[in-house]
Amino acid sequence: MTSTPTEARSFRMTDLGTLVLLPWSGAAADGGDLPYLLAYSLGDADGGPQTTSAAVEGLLAGNGLRVGGGLVDATAGAGIAVSLFVEAGQAFVTMPQLGARCAAPPEWLAAVAERGYAYLVFTTRPWPEGRPGRPIEPAALAAFAGAEQTLRAAAHVLLPALTPR
Repeated sequence: MTSTPTEARSFRMTDLGTLVLLPWSGAAADGGDLPYLLAYSLGDADGGPQTTSAAVEGLLAGNGLRVGGGLVDATAGAGIAVSLFVEAGQAFVTMPQLGARCAAPPEWLAAVAERGYAYLVFTTRPWPEGRPGRPIEPAALAAFAGAEQTLRAAAHVLLPALTPR
């Protein structure tokens, strides 16, 4: 009896490259502000942007999120392994294999406190121009985050905001 080897590749954190978590808020249809979180890689893994994209897609799939799928409403108990914790002016997004945090501006914190959740867009599309520590122009953020290519290459999740009691 013979067997055919499979090409199943194990997930490697280093293939994600540098991950960035970026908060912002924007006007929603109901007139209030909606808190957003954009998660993306710089595409700087050893294998380049293609490796990074595949690794992010694998990470998302491994945590119950589908790239290009509809909005997952975790506020309604979707049962996914992704959570958002907000404390001391920071947002923490956690998954079993990953933890990311970012400083959140006051308007984002106010919007998340009012709504009780944030809209996570976790894209497989690398954005090398969105380096942490450098100011990101609002127009550049809007162009990347709102691009059809970015949105189609992303998992979209409403995450309830957990806070300390």
